[in-house]
Amino acid sequence: MSDDIILETKGLTREFAGFAAVSDVNLQVHRGTIHALIGPNGAGKTTCFNLLTKFLQPTRGQIWYQGQDITGTRPDKLVAMGMARSFQISAVFPYLSLIENVRLALQRRLGTSFHFWRSTSSLKHLDSRAEELLKSVGLAGMGHTKAVDLSYGRKRALEMATTLATDPVLLLLDEPMAGVGHEDIDTLTELIRTVAVGRTVLMVEHNLSVVSTLCNTVTVLRRGEILAEGSYDEVAGNPQVIEAYLGASDE
Repeated sequence: MSDDIILETKGLTREFAGFAAVSDVNLQVHRGTIHALIGPNGAGKTTCFNLLTKFLQPTRGQIWYQGQDITGTRPDKLVAMGMARSFQISAVFPYLSLIENVRLALQRRLGTSFHFWRSTSSLKHLDSRAEELLKSVGLAGMGHTKAVDLSYGRKRALEMATTLATDPVLLLLDEPMAGVGHEDIDTLTELIRTVAVGRTVLMVEHNLSVVSTLCNTVTVLRRGEILAEGSYDEVAGNPQVIEAYLGASDE
């Protein structure tokens, strides 16, 4: 595995009752890039993403991360290895403040998430780092705001801050624009561009305008297989890709 490749799959396959949702996928994600997985409905994007983040185990095939075979690794172990993922639905604690949400993520990295007997004053040393992370995602000065009071776009930004609290090398984003209003898309796009500096990002995304703006490499899936790969312009001009998107849904 080349040092330039941070994540790689070999023959990755996942079958459900004999149906191959992902079939023989050989994927390479290059270090320091923003890489998108796209495809029509039912193409296998989410299944592939869940295999990469270990929420599903493959029927066969291998997954390599930074030269290490992680095929059988539990998802909780990946955080310590520098992999972090987001989810389609914003996953924050609504009735905690922003700083408390980020502080919990910082505690997880320190291994103190479940130390409920400690007073809140014992966590104050994490506040400055939490404030830095909130500032980095455009939420400066909002530390004491309850998450429930945020717009959906800002909840996504908060989720990004909690993800960054794990200090990831590889950031996996599952449809970051899902549910985001048109007015917040440009802001969230720039946020992803900012947090990608010095990191690698792999994202599943339906918004092709966002993909065309952000991504260095695009992999197109259809019926669980790789249909095309390259720059956005290259795959957008591929007749098979055009047919896959304009033709009938694969679901």
